[in-house]
Amino acid sequence: MMQSRAEMMQFIEENDVKFIRLAFCDIFGVQKNIAIMASQLPAVIERGVSFDASAIGGFSNVAESDLFLYPDLGTFSLLPWRPSEGCVGRFYCDIRYPDGRPFEGDGRYLLRQFIARAAEAGFSFQVGPECEFYLFRTDDLGEPTLQPHDHAGYFDIAPLDRGENIRRQICLTLEEMGVEPQRSHHEQGPGQNEIDFHCASPLRAADNLMTLRAAVKAVSAQNGLFASFLPKPLENESGSGLHMNLSLYRGEKNLFEGFKQHPHPEAAAFLAGILTHISEITAFANPLPSSYQRFGRCEAPSWVNWSCENRSTLVRVPAAYGNDCRIEVRSPDCSCNPYFTILLLLEAGLEGIERKLPLPAPFDKDASQQPDMQADTLPADLGQALTRMAASPFVRRVLPQRLIDNYLGQKTKEFEQYVHSENRGKYELQAYFPMI
Repeated sequence: MMQSRAEMMQFIEENDVKFIRLAFCDIFGVQKNIAIMASQLPAVIERGVSFDASAIGGFSNVAESDLFLYPDLGTFSLLPWRPSEGCVGRFYCDIRYPDGRPFEGDGRYLLRQFIARAAEAGFSFQVGPECEFYLFRTDDLGEPTLQPHDHAGYFDIAPLDRGENIRRQICLTLEEMGVEPQRSHHEQGPGQNEIDFHCASPLRAADNLMTLRAAVKAVSAQNGLFASFLPKPLENESGSGLHMNLSLYRGEKNLFEGFKQHPHPEAAAFLAGILTHISEITAFANPLPSSYQRFGRCEAPSWVNWSCENRSTLVRVPAAYGNDCRIEVRSPDCSCNPYFTILLLLEAGLEGIERKLPLPAPFDKDASQQPDMQADTLPADLGQALTRMAASPFVRRVLPQRLIDNYLGQKTKEFEQYVHSENRGKYELQAYFPMI
């Protein structure tokens, strides 16, 4: 990983890098970028590059529209799907106001601030997302269809699984970009796939997830396919989730090690904090109307509960050893902004430790078969999730009010359009399918 400007410019010259993409994530989880010529990079490192923030949904208004992108040198990667001659590099960027202040809608900045605060309290984290997505065929014009790439099922192999070569190519591409894939396989739905990568620091994990989404889209398109991260693209098939594996460390000790036999008090309180606040942060972790059609079906949670190993609960503690010990939060989906989602989950856990919240008893039955269970539930739809988020003192403590207002305003508008549409399924496909 190159940190100095001199090392960076030497690499760019030696590898015939001609274009640089300065990438960032908007508050709704959509990656944006601007391209510059590589020769302009030294000036951009020094002074940033300006862009019209009023044209980015939820960022700013026309009266104060200038924001600046500053490349984070530690995030440089070549884009393997671009030409090898005159090739293209990419940085993730920090976002600042003209006077140098951090922009409050920059999830990377907010997550970095939290990591520093947690470190002062003696804690660190590892985060490992598990990313599910669908592969669909395209028509003669290259436009996406809703025809799955195959009709295989969970862990199937070729020839039923037509996605194994695509997954292989994606994993090799991610390796070239500095992301370490850990596992890949066919998921339950037709044309549904999953790729997991090794745990990393919270900021690196969020960056890795944005890289994965871009790589999956690009490699799929090169193979004449369309990759979709919609949480529920097919009504009667499995939804696509983003299971978040979270490890909690005090110094070198993983506090979730041995949790099933002897739960560490701080690990138990961390889990209790997530259960306490999960409904308030669901509007960020599950930001689309169809996010809520996934809940309660095909092992996706709908109740706020936890267990060891039980895949029907919201949070489970997988069977693992050593540094692999962790909890798995199963409600988020890949349409989210990963920076905000990871930040809110970890903030909730840390508050649980600070308040010494008690952990409720585990739920060891199949939650999907307990319709009369006495337990809290996740929000039933996006409107309910937005209401809970708007009323949450916790969310207001963690996120800047301006960010919350912008997010709430846009998502409320989207939900109202969805509710009043003549055909809700058609509306969602038109509004989100091409871009998620």
